[in-house]
Parts: sequence; C-alpha cells; structure tokens
Amino acid sequence: MGLGLSANLDARAVPNPWQLHNRHPDLFDFVEYSAPLALQEARRHAPLMATLEDSLGTLPAVFHPVHLNLHGPALEDPKSLEALAEHARVVSSPWVGNDVGWWHHKGSAFPGYLYVAPTLDARGLDDAVVHALHVQASLEVPLLLENPAVTARRGSKHVLDFMAELHLRTGCGLILDLGHLLAFQLTAGLAPDAALDGFPLDSVIEIHLAGGTVGARGDRRFYLDDHTQPVREELFTLLEKVLPRCERLRAVCFEGDGHPPEIAAATLRRLRQLLPFGGTREPLAHEIRTPEIGAPLSDEAPYWRAFDAFYGEREIREDPEGHRAETDHRLAVLAEQIDRTWPLTRLLAAGTRAQLLNFSRSPEFKSFFDGTDRELPQVFSAYVRRRLREQLDPGLEASLAFESWALAQASLGGEPGLSRGVRVASFPSDLSELQFAARGVRKQLAARAWGSERWEPGAIESVLQAARRPGPGPWWVALRRSSDGVDVVGLDSELLEILRLARGGTSFAKLVAEPRCADAAIRAERLGLLDPTGS
Repeated sequence: MGLGLSANLDARAVPNPWQLHNRHPDLFDFVEYSAPLALQEARRHAPLMATLEDSLGTLPAVFHPVHLNLHGPALEDPKSLEALAEHARVVSSPWVGNDVGWWHHKGSAFPGYLYVAPTLDARGLDDAVVHALHVQASLEVPLLLENPAVTARRGSKHVLDFMAELHLRTGCGLILDLGHLLAFQLTAGLAPDAALDGFPLDSVIEIHLAGGTVGARGDRRFYLDDHTQPVREELFTLLEKVLPRCERLRAVCFEGDGHPPEIAAATLRRLRQLLPFGGTREPLAHEIRTPEIGAPLSDEAPYWRAFDAFYGEREIREDPEGHRAETDHRLAVLAEQIDRTWPLTRLLAAGTRAQLLNFSRSPEFKSFFDGTDRELPQVFSAYVRRRLREQLDPGLEASLAFESWALAQASLGGEPGLSRGVRVASFPSDLSELQFAARGVRKQLAARAWGSERWEPGAIESVLQAARRPGPGPWWVALRRSSDGVDVVGLDSELLEILRLARGGTSFAKLVAEPRCADAAIRAERLGLLDPTGS
C-alpha cells in the first residue's frame, strides 16, 4: 500500500486527502479512514464517503473503524460484523485494523473516542483474544491489531509483550503505533525503544505515526496522543530504528488529522524519503481460527471498575499518578465535547475539575452507555436539570434556558436574505453580559495559566454573577446551527435594522451603496450574517 494519510471523512476537516492528492499525486499512496461500521450509515453521516468511493481507482482506501470493540464486556453483535465485512468488501480494503480497546458500549462511543485499553495481564489478554477471534471470523480480509495507547499502568506486562502474545494466540497481524508505544514507555519510565528485541516486528503489517504532546508531573512524563499536534522527533527516530526489521511491512500511515495541507505535505515528504517500499508483494494471507469462548466476558464488573477509575478516580491502587493524568485528559475532552452544545451552561455547571468529576460520576453520564441512543449533550442537560431541581440557581437556570431556546430556534433553519442557516430571533432576557463574561474569563484563564502554570477556577464566579443579573429584554440575536451546537451573535440596533432590510429583500449591494447602511452591512458580512453574493 505504501505511504498513507488518515481522514475522518468530515468535509470541513483538514487536510482533505483527495484535494491534497490531486495537487501532489506522488505525495502519498492511500487514505486510511474512520467511519461507522455499516456502509449505509457511513454514507449518511460521513460527508466525504462519496468522494472516497468515487476515488478508489486513484487513491485506494484502508478501513480503520473506531466503533469496533476489541476489548470490553460485550462482543460485537453478528449484524454489526456483517456490516463491517460488507463495508470492507465494497471499498476493497486490504485489511481492517483497530486499536485493542473498549471503544463503545451499546453503540455509544467514549467521548472523543478515548477507548479503555485492556489491563496488561493474563485476564486482559484472554479478553482481547476472544474479541479478536470473534471479529476475524466474520471478515474476508485480515484483522490487524494495534497496540493501545496507555497512560496509566494497569497490569504487569509490557504492552509489546502483551501484543506479541495476542498475535501468537490469534494469528492476526499487527499495527505498530509509535506514539502509543512512546506513551507506554514514558508511563513505565523506559527508553522509547525498550522491549523491541522480543517483539515480532516481522509480523508488523502497518506502522502508524501521529502527533502528540508530552507533559510532566513531578518526575513522571506522559505522552498524550493528539493528531492535531506535530510529530515528535522521538517518533521519527523510532521509525528509522524499526523500519529495517519489519520484513512484512505493507504500509506506513501518517495520522495527520487537523494539520494544514502544507504542514501535512512536509511530513509526508519526510516520510517518503524514509520508506523502503518498491515493487509489488503477494496478498496478505490470514487464518480463521475457532473463536474462544471464555470467562472474561461473563463478568462486567472489572470493566466498569476501569471506567470508574478513569472517569471518577475511584478505587485507584495501581499507579494513581498515571490514573490522574488519564482522568485529566478524559475530563478535558469531555468538557470540549459538551462545550460544542452548552458552552455557557457547562462553564457554570462544570467549570472546574471537581465539577466535571461530579458529572462524570453521575448516573446521567453512566446512562449515556445504557443503549437508549441518547447523545452526550442530552445527558449533560439532564444532569443540570436535576441539579436545578435539587438547588435552584437563577444564573444557571437562565443559561440553560437560553441555550435550550437557541438550539430550538436554530433548528428551524435560516431565513431568506441572510447567510445560509442564519436566523434572527429575540430572547425575553438580555444575557449579553453573560456571553461577554464567558468569553473574557476563558481568555483570561488561559493567559494566566501560561504565566503561572496554574489554573484559577475561582474566576468563573464572575460569569455566574453576570448570569444572575440579566438585563431586560428583548435580546435580539442571530443564530446559526453549527455541526454540534449554535453560533450566537448579539445584535445592536444597527445590525438588527440591516438584517431586517435584508430579510425584506434588500440586496447586499444596495445596502452597501446606501451611505447610512454601508458600515453596518459590511459588519454583518464580516460576522457571516450576510452573503455579499446573495446566493
């Protein structure tokens, strides 16, 4: 397959592999993508799925699903695996690869797709074997197993020894993720290339390389996988060490999600110089072994104990510092996900680490995984409403009421004369000071953290005070539904008048030509409320 670039099939994400490949056809050879297991669902929810299918003749694809459990309390159901097999067959994926982890429960993925890795011991190994054989038995192509990202030590095995035993017992080929390996080595206090001598590098079919950050807590260092960050030099060094020893290697994939095209291109050029690929190779062979039926899946309690350790810091005996780093990362991702829909309410109800833990420990958050198809924004709003029933807070109540109203209004769609999806509406109370305070505090807290290396959550009190003293309405705002939440723009009298004229049929060109309207019309265009082309 050669050199690949990853994609999540979001039309707005960068880089767009197909656009980049059109400009630089020799830069990389295939695209590796994540999408739902079912092809029809992928076509509905992944905007670039049609582009991928139409381009298979010029840019082959490798399917790397992130909704496929290779660990956890439940095996994938037969219907899902049938859909996976069909998906791989239609796109001619030469293999299906996935991290060995618990990705979802009853269809609900862990926030940010931060899976739970198996405990690196005999029980965790038995569990991963059962899952891998179950999935491979349904596929017509090889299943490749990827070493999981590990921040907190759980179990006595080295992750490379764990993966070597998993390969031996399942016959599945391997994906070596170098960032995930570095994460484990730092967690264990080892050199980046430790334990490679006993690892079956000759069974590595694919190598992953991605960006990440390294943080410190006292004497400990932790690597956090983050595809939007630059690739660290330690990973390029690791790659150069392992490449000559991976005799069956078929692919190296740069997971460059979030990189501007020119930055992704620079990394791909560097990788192209390192890779040994040339000529053709025989198709990969794989064996179908009889799935094991074992005890590890009969008791859910150990899995939920790991969940509680990561999301609630409960019952942590082994490596508490590592678990705290893992929890911090998950809470940050949880906050980021909630902020897409409830930016004001989340700041007021769960603006501190302790408050986020209260939510992640709540029955509402746990209900996200009970198979009822509720989304994370829904369970967070249920949590806030329960809190308000237990203790009324006028500021929090006002914030929740406004953002609920904004979501409902924005779902009605845009209005003629305005930019696509933009709608004008009025709220009974003026919460412009709350909106201003929230923006200011987020900026101030980030700046203070840079200067002091400390987070000062007490500053959020000023936001709550602003929420508790709303001004008299009506408060006119422009709303536009984004991918997850709502963009809100407060309107002064000049902007409101300009949008009224535009909704009434006055074109942007006429508004700009009128001296008394020109400045406000240009402001509205810069805010994305008016389209100068009139389309």
